[in-house]
Order: sequence, then structure tokens, then C-alpha cells
Amino acid sequence: MPDAIPPSTESLRFDPRILYLAELPDAARQVLGGEVVTRAEAGRLRDDVSTDEITPLPILTHFDAALGRYPYTGFTAGGEQPIGPDAIRRSGIEVVVAGRRYGKGSSREHGPAAEKLAGVRLVIAESFERIYRQNADNIGLFTSTDFGLVDRIARGEAIPVGDLVAGRDALAAAILQSGGLLAFGQRFMRNIEPAGDVADGPPRTLFEKIVARHALATELTSAHPAPGDGAFVRADWRFIHEYYTGMAAHMLGATFGDGLALRDPASIVVFEDHTSYVEESPAHVRGGLVANVHRMVEAQREFAARHGLRGHRTLTEQEAAADDGSNRAGISHAMMAEHYALPGQLVVGTDSHTPHSGALGCVAFGVGTTDMANAFVTGAVRLTVPESLLVLLDGQLQPGVTAKDVVLHLLALPALKAGAGLGKVFEFAGEAVARMSTDERATLTNMTAELGGFTGIVAPDAETQRFLRERRGIEFEIEPWMCSDEGARRADTLRVDCAAVPAMVAAPGDPGNGLPLAALAAPVRIDIAYGGSCTAGKREDFDHYHAVLRWAADRGLRVAPGVELFLQFGTTAVRDHCIAAGYMDAFEKVGARMLQPSCGACGNCGPGGSVSKSQVTVSAINRNFPGRGGPGQVWLASPPTVAASAIAGELLSFDALRNRESALVG
Repeated sequence: MPDAIPPSTESLRFDPRILYLAELPDAARQVLGGEVVTRAEAGRLRDDVSTDEITPLPILTHFDAALGRYPYTGFTAGGEQPIGPDAIRRSGIEVVVAGRRYGKGSSREHGPAAEKLAGVRLVIAESFERIYRQNADNIGLFTSTDFGLVDRIARGEAIPVGDLVAGRDALAAAILQSGGLLAFGQRFMRNIEPAGDVADGPPRTLFEKIVARHALATELTSAHPAPGDGAFVRADWRFIHEYYTGMAAHMLGATFGDGLALRDPASIVVFEDHTSYVEESPAHVRGGLVANVHRMVEAQREFAARHGLRGHRTLTEQEAAADDGSNRAGISHAMMAEHYALPGQLVVGTDSHTPHSGALGCVAFGVGTTDMANAFVTGAVRLTVPESLLVLLDGQLQPGVTAKDVVLHLLALPALKAGAGLGKVFEFAGEAVARMSTDERATLTNMTAELGGFTGIVAPDAETQRFLRERRGIEFEIEPWMCSDEGARRADTLRVDCAAVPAMVAAPGDPGNGLPLAALAAPVRIDIAYGGSCTAGKREDFDHYHAVLRWAADRGLRVAPGVELFLQFGTTAVRDHCIAAGYMDAFEKVGARMLQPSCGACGNCGPGGSVSKSQVTVSAINRNFPGRGGPGQVWLASPPTVAASAIAGELLSFDALRNRESALVG
């Protein structure tokens, strides 16, 4: 990094009482009660503390100091939630310690913001998810993987800032020493220029080529960064949705006042995709948050109107009934693939599932609110250049096995569960990928978020051209550079024999709890079946739902007694496809409730979520962290398994359902 900020000579002293997020709730209760608990007394630390647990979804209607009341209110230990509102702020806790993959899940910056506003100054964990840690950097919250700090802090030792940023890339350290990204940007991002691609040099991956073509040179970052370096890039598209715009507008207003001007507003897209069914969201209704959500939506609309931004508004049931097909609405990252992203482009959005568009052969990744606010005014997007992991999906999938099953299989692999993919680019290739449609490829790249990756990407090919031609009316020419070079360097290569991948499910609590559906030790009764979300609300997903439910309807079968089936379109284009293809007849005959495009139950903000701990859901969504989709137990499965389970009343594959029905008829 040119002319890096000189290392800080400052030292910081922390309150020696440390909050350990452990597997059992007693450690948290004791510390919050005023006791001092040692690392040994705390016991085994909780891994996989998700952003849903740090700040549960209903809290996201706050985007100011009120967030400081709520950190860790969704944290689960021993089946309990030991940390209530205001507990952290009242306790004076400044240091929090946890296990592996801290901050996994959503890109919501509300998590580290709530921690900092409550008085937390340092989070120590064995490893961090990429977006969480970058969000923490951007607001000046220190994070470290150095457990040697724990004893030093407990002894009351003052810690040099240099020790707190040890091991971080120079850009991250500079941002932290500046007090956050916006302050850093005002100081060091006055002169930003395109770096210019370097055609010569060693073989490169497609990801590296796209980043090189979008690289920016700034006062403190290299024009041609290596893996592990901090850098800034230009984005072809920046998008944001209603849970982030209010916070972004608030921080931009506080920093720039009435003189705020956005860089290249024509490349900014604003979506409403989380709130169309908020009046039917138990979490929001019980919490009295519906009015807050409406204010949040209005704040986004005002911001978009003030700056002349292109927007996609949500559809109410009444508006959907009257829609002539001209309105384009839906889940933000699915809409980006349907209408905006192109091969070779760079796309950023305030959602962890932004890599969805990587299925088209572009670089697409999620960022937090401060990153996007800074990108709005500078045009520059921060990243730490990742290494790549080549995932070769060999062979041919068995009939009835989908890309969702492949991802659940990957998530269950010990190496990936241990974090081998953290922060990496997942480059999907191989015979099975070549056979997949773009919709199925999007399931792979979308769920790179659950795999812990920076993004996912598939090189564009004839299938990509077909998708763009048939879905978007674009005749796209794939340029010779749009592929990885022979001999390009990767951190590792992972091979999967797709012919051996069965129908999969993931047990409640984490997407990594995968196992073959046929390996379930006992039948699992269900109360709710939900098919939808960005991962499973695409056109081909609805082809799967229909194949199962048409078969059922033709045999006079309906959704099992006591079970509710919800099917939610990802976008209006998917809805229109289902209507044109005649799918609605089968959906109606089996008793499914059809829902207009929205994130819905996936984000715990609409029908399809549970209302009690006793309820069991099978869902085609991408994550099942504690509290995600309601208080009940959520099993993850593929679209055909969700539909078949709704008819059976228990977790069952489509093949098993047909075999059962044949035996009964016989």
C-alpha cells in the first residue's frame, strides 16, 4: 500500500470483565450479573454466532442509537436466550469473546453497530465471517483472532492499537486507525482513478480479471493488489434495500449534510423486497414494529426521490391482482440477475446473497451499510482481495437431485464446516455445472454466503447466452477473456462426484447440519412447508414445485391435514411464467397459498414462518439459524422435497412419495 498511515502508538485499556458467548448460558448470566468469569470457567465457546442472533430481524427497523439496546438478544445457548434488551449497555461490557465463524449470515451492519452503540469496543473470536468483520472495521469496532489478548485484558493491561490490528491488511488497519470508513474516505479518497487492466503477467482466474478491469487507484491503495491486500474497485451496479437505506441516509446526512451528492446515480438501484407482508409477520406484529417498517420504507422512498434513483417498489396483494405485467418487482439480488447484471461486470449490494448474479459470470458480492454509503459518494467499493477455491462438480446429478442438494452436501463437508472456504471465491466448474441451467447455477452462487465465501462465480457459456436471450432479450457476445486461464492459481481444488449426491436436508440450527434425506433415523412430522426466497423462488424452482404438485393434484392428493404450504414467487417475472405455463391450477388444487414476490418467511418477515417453538418447518430457503423463520424448528431442503413433504405431512423426497403412493394403490 503506498504511503500507508504510520502505525498508531496509542494504547487502549478495556474493562477486565469479559463476556464469553459460550455453549451454556451461565457464563453470560454471571458476567451480566456483575461477576468476573475466566476463560476456563466459561467452558466451550459457541461457534457460528450469526448476525440473526446478534441483532434479530425485528431490531433492524432501528438504524440509530436505539440499536444499542439490543445486541445479542437473539443469542442462543443451551436452548435459552440469556441476554435481554439493555443488558450489555447496563453491564459496561467492552470485550466479547466467541468461537469460530463469528457473524455468519446476513450482511446487516446493524450487528456490529448495536455492539458498538452498547459499549462493546473489541470482539475476539477464532474466526470471523468476511462481511461482519468488514462492517466492524468500517465503524471502528476492533476485532481480533488473537486469544492472547484475553488474559492481557483480564489483567488490566493497556493494549497497543498495533496489537489490535496485528495480522490485518494495511487498508483495514488504516480504516480502523481513522475511526471508520467514512472518515477514512474523507481523508484519503479525494483522488480516485481507474487503475487500468494489466494484460501481461501470470495466468489469472476470471474473478481476478474482472477485478483488475474495475480496480481503482487511491492515495493509500495499490492499483494492482495481490490476494490479502485491501483495495477499492468501481462497481457497474450498486443496489440497496429498505432495511439498509435509512441507516445509509442517516450516516450520510450526518457526515455531509445538505451538500450530499451521489456519484453516478444512474448505476444505483433501490429495492423494496423485505416488507410487503409485514402486516402478516408475527415477529413484527407482536413487537409492535409494523409502523416502524412503514416509516423505514418511506425513508427509502424519500431518499430515492431526492437523488433521482431508479427503484422497484413492492406489490401489495391488491396491486398484484391488478398488475398487467408491466411492474417489475421482486427480491433484489434475483432482480439484478433478471434485469441488470451482465458477464464481466462487478455488482455490489447490501445483502449477503448478492453473489446470486455470479451465475452470469460477473463478480457480485455483498457489503454493509457504511461500505455502500461510502460507495454512494465516492463510487469506490472496498474489498480485501480473496483467494479462489475451484469447486469441480463432476459427473451427472441423479434425477430429482438439484443444485440445492449439492450446496447442502458441500455445507456438510468437514473442511468447509471448519471454515476452509471463509472469504474465498467459489469458482464452480465441471460437467455437472455445464449441464445446469442459469437458475440452478444461481443457487450455487447465491449460497456461497452460507459456505462462508466472498462470492461465487460460473464462467459464462452458451447457457448464459440462452438465459440472456430468452429472459432479457439480449444477444450477448462472450469475449475471449471471460474465462479463467489455464494454470491460474487457486488456494485449493475441491472435487465432488455429483452422481453420488443424494436428496439432502439440513437439520435445524445451521445450514451446515446436512445429511441425506434417506438417512433420517425416524419420520419427521412437519407443520409448515415453504417454497420461496431468492434461493428457491426462481423460474426453475417453480418448475420443480409444479412437477410434484401436478402429480399430486392429478391423483386427488392435497396438502396433508394440519400442514400449511406457502409458495412465494421470487420476482414478478417468475409469477408471470407460472401463470403463462398453467401452473396455478395445480397449486390451487393441492391447497397451496400463493404469495407475491418478497423475501417473506426467509427473513422472518411474512407468512410461512412459525409462531411457536413446537412447530416444524421444511423450507427451501438458504439458512436456518436459531430464530430464522420463527421460533420453531426449520429443516432446509430442495424445492421438490419441500413440495413432496407438504403432501406427505413429513420430510420425504418426491421419489419416496411416489413409491409410497404406488404401494397404497397396489
